[in-house]
Amino acid sequence: MTVAIIGLGLIGGSLGLDLKANGFAERRLGVDSRREHGLQALELDLIDEVVDLETACQEADLLLLAIPVGATIGLLPEILGQITARQTVLDMGSTKAEIIRSVKNHPLRARFVAAHPMAGTEFSGPQAAHRNLFQENAAIICGQEQSAADAVKTAEKLFKSLFMRIIYMDAEEHDVHAAYVSHISHISSFALALTVLEKEKSEANIFNLASGGFRSTVRLAKSSPKMWGDVYKQNKNNLLDVLDLYVEKVQLFRDLIAQDDFEGTYEQMAQANEIGRILEVGGERREARGESREERVESRE
Repeated sequence: MTVAIIGLGLIGGSLGLDLKANGFAERRLGVDSRREHGLQALELDLIDEVVDLETACQEADLLLLAIPVGATIGLLPEILGQITARQTVLDMGSTKAEIIRSVKNHPLRARFVAAHPMAGTEFSGPQAAHRNLFQENAAIICGQEQSAADAVKTAEKLFKSLFMRIIYMDAEEHDVHAAYVSHISHISSFALALTVLEKEKSEANIFNLASGGFRSTVRLAKSSPKMWGDVYKQNKNNLLDVLDLYVEKVQLFRDLIAQDDFEGTYEQMAQANEIGRILEVGGERREARGESREERVESRE
């Protein structure tokens, strides 16, 4: 299969590495608006050749959009206008409802599969790409009933080749859940970083005193403002709901501490500990009902 990767950053570059290694892609075409990204992707063996969008649409069996969600909304209709009914287009964005609406009435809507591989790091650009980024993570497919059966099958085959767990979800439902379990985490990290930068003027103190807890909490503040700004714009209403509740919880901690109610803060933290049990039990259930890695390899082959 010839695969065109549009956007050669962390997600697109990591796809290029894994899809060659697992034999899914025989030929990898790369498209990027920044010439230096294309050259870096070639040097890092993320792709086999750099092409323009028109060439990608002409020659690829599968086109993967790994660009910010705002850019996807602008580019997706153009891509669908250049392909044929034998090709498939997937996007990798972390919002889905607006993207799906942007091509709702397109004649080749059925060739598009809306997807969201739940994987990533705080780094960006071709140099951030690495092997096995997607392994054992969830891949969300939204609105599959609006896509052609063979296009969905291609998407499923892609994600299985990356050892991902496939979950089917309504686009609106996806965006609500993504706001809670993904998007709010980045806002929290950005806000913490801004607080520390405003209060602590000594860079040496920030560096020398930062513990593992601080580093892990603020890690996401290194993420791309462009990418996350687009996400916040597309998922505005859901994020506002989440932020209102988040601010309420932060205010509760402040009030309890101000009132010397440390028993109350203990109770709140004890309730918060429940998230660890949920994640642990969920992981155990997944392992119990899932096949072994070897079985998945055999099934994929």
